[in-house]
Amino acid sequence: MSETMPIAPELAKRIRLVVFDVDGVMTDGGVYLGATSSGESVELKRFDIQDGLGVQMMRTAGLKVAIVTGRTSEAVRIRAEELQMDDLHQDRTADKLNALTTILERQGVSWEDTAFLGDDLPDLVVLRRVGLPAVVGNATSDARACAVWHGTKHGGRGAVREFAEALLKARGQWADAVEAYVREREQGR
Repeated sequence: MSETMPIAPELAKRIRLVVFDVDGVMTDGGVYLGATSSGESVELKRFDIQDGLGVQMMRTAGLKVAIVTGRTSEAVRIRAEELQMDDLHQDRTADKLNALTTILERQGVSWEDTAFLGDDLPDLVVLRRVGLPAVVGNATSDARACAVWHGTKHGGRGAVREFAEALLKARGQWADAVEAYVREREQGR
């Protein structure tokens, strides 16, 4: 697998908010559907633990993090809560542009100061607007054409962590974030 191209430090340092798609980015794109014995629908998703730690490292470095997804899922709400996301928008219509516009206003962040990690057609409208458009390793050709950063890891298989490391290394914050993480565990927090 080839190495990712580094993010330009001047671009990386401008970023204040990192936004993620879910299906195909934070997950492998698969959806497990089922029902309880009483007939209640159940949807399950698989999330990568290292991706979650990547999100935590971005938060440690002072970045805001958010999710904008074109599906509605209780599993995503739970994961966003676990990761202490600053914002979450789930919308079956996949109106990601309006959703992110609202989040930017609420968070006080500009389009130019925002990164978005996507993978497919519903992400194009956002990838074309943000300051740092990024895609996972298995992104579609249309999404790749919009991005300035291309990962090598597939969605749900370390792609978020790969992006977090690339961004924080370009900002000169990765080593400090790692040390802060280790210090917290040494002190039993």
